[in-house]
Amino acid sequence: MATYPDEQPKATEAAATARPYGTPAVPRLAVRGEAATDVEPELARIAISSTARGADRRATLADLARRNARALDLVKAYGDAVDTLETGALLITPELRERGRGERVRGYTGLVRVGVTLTDFTALGELVTRLADLDLTRLDGPWWSLRPDSPAYGAARRQAVRSAVQRAREYADALGARLLALTELADEGIAGPAPYRDQAIMRTAAYTAAGSEEAPGPLDLEPERQAIHASVTARFVITPPDLS
Repeated sequence: MATYPDEQPKATEAAATARPYGTPAVPRLAVRGEAATDVEPELARIAISSTARGADRRATLADLARRNARALDLVKAYGDAVDTLETGALLITPELRERGRGERVRGYTGLVRVGVTLTDFTALGELVTRLADLDLTRLDGPWWSLRPDSPAYGAARRQAVRSAVQRAREYADALGARLLALTELADEGIAGPAPYRDQAIMRTAAYTAAGSEEAPGPLDLEPERQAIHASVTARFVITPPDLS
């Protein structure tokens, strides 16, 4: 099919005035472009729960503060490897006696929960081992993720657009036509990694730390690759097909 220099302006003008659903003279083609990829994570998050229990409220609170401070000092010692450090919960709960009248307290339980996000996964393996060696400390995680502004999301979007253009060209070629103009590009969203899963990696009690004379070696943690899916809908104007 021959192409002449004056065809493009006419085609662009026709595309602008064509009906949304297209016409025989100016057909429209709608395709979906998708991209699915998996990349290395950029962040690892763990949750540290320090606990204390005792018959005296103030003594329980003091034990809890000491254990929480020890955990925070360990985390802060890793400097730039730590992206965020934030306290998520603080609980002091009285435990009532099961028998007897009235509200008689037999003891207190305290908990401080801290969330830590790291960017250095080598430091992560060493940190979780040292934290797990602390008295009455529980660890949950790690949960792997990408940064909200990760370049991986933009790469997936661009790949989805290229997929849509390639698919449209293939359809147009099958009809003996060619693409003239893009009339609409709709983002159908991008799906990233699943939310954090509540997965405990270890728990240590008082007798665990007391019985260990030598600090354990760092854990070898393998980062979990993150799946990303992006999709777009693209609409094009094409030349009249050759249906003969």
